[in-house]
Amino acid sequence: MGTKKLPTLKDFQKRFPNDDACLEHVMRVRYGKRHICQSCHREANYYRTRGRRSYTCEHCGYQVYPTKDTPFEQARTPLTDWFYVMFLFSVSRNGVAAKEVQRQIGVTYKTAWRMCSKIRQHMGAVDGDRPLGGSTKAAPIVEIDEAFLGGRDPVGKDDKAIVLGMVERNGDVLSRQVGARHTNQILPQVKKWVKEGSHVMTDDARVYRGIDIHGYAHESVNHSEYEYVRGEAHTNTIESYWAMLKRGINGTYIHVSKKHLQKYLWEFEYRHNLRHAPHLMFDLLLMVFAQPVLPVLSSPAKGD
Repeated sequence: MGTKKLPTLKDFQKRFPNDDACLEHVMRVRYGKRHICQSCHREANYYRTRGRRSYTCEHCGYQVYPTKDTPFEQARTPLTDWFYVMFLFSVSRNGVAAKEVQRQIGVTYKTAWRMCSKIRQHMGAVDGDRPLGGSTKAAPIVEIDEAFLGGRDPVGKDDKAIVLGMVERNGDVLSRQVGARHTNQILPQVKKWVKEGSHVMTDDARVYRGIDIHGYAHESVNHSEYEYVRGEAHTNTIESYWAMLKRGINGTYIHVSKKHLQKYLWEFEYRHNLRHAPHLMFDLLLMVFAQPVLPVLSSPAKGD
C-alpha cells in the first residue's frame, strides 16, 4: 500500500469552512457527543452557546469551553486561522515563517509569531519523547552527533547554539539544546534518552570516549582521518537530519534565538518522525489535546 497523500487546501476548506466547524471538531475530540456534566453529574448532550466559544448542558445550563487548555485558549484570532496555520505547518517541508503567516491571514507580526510558537510547542507535545534503541538484537542502532546552529563564529566556540541529536536508523529522532560540547553536558542526555545496552554510533569526538563503560556497545568513525563508513559504523542518518534541519532554519527562519530554539527543534522532529505517514500530521495536531478530567457516574450501591 502506498503512502497516503497530504491533504490539499481544498480538502482543508471543505472540512473546516468556518469557526463553527472548527469549534465543533474540538468539542467532539475532547468531550465526545455526550459526557457527564461537571455540575449536575448527569450524562448530557451539549448545545452550542450563542455568541460564545462554549457549549451548554441540556439539564443545568453549565457551560463547557472546548478550547480551554489548548493552544487557542483565550485567543481572539478566529479558529479557522489557527487551523489553517496548523495545516500550513503540516504540509510544509521546511517550516512556516511568521512573516508568511502574517501575509496569508492578515494579522500583526506579533500575533503571527505567537501563533507559530504555540503550534511548535503543540507539535512537541503531540510527538512526545521516548527512549531510543534497546539491548536486543532486533533493536535499532542509535546514531549520536552534535550540530552548531546560528551565530557568526564558524568554529562554534562562542555564539553558536549546540544541539545534541540522537536518531534510530529508520526510526525516530530526538534533539536537545545543550550548553556546551562537554562530557558533563552530553553524557547525561545520552543516558536519559538512549536505553542502556543500545548499539550506538558516533564520530571520533572526545566527548564520546569511554561511553561504553556506561552500558553501551559503542563504535565510532574517524572523520578527522576521512573515515565516514566502516561496515555498519557511520553517522550518515543523523548527518542527513542535520542537513534538513539547517536547510529549514537557514532558508525559512534565517535566524533563531537560543531562547526559542528548542521549539523549532520540536517542529522538525515532528515532521521527521511522521515522515512515513505525512497524511496524519494535520489530523494528529487536531486530535491530540490535553483531555479534561470529567466526573464519572458512581455505581449504585447494593439494594438501591
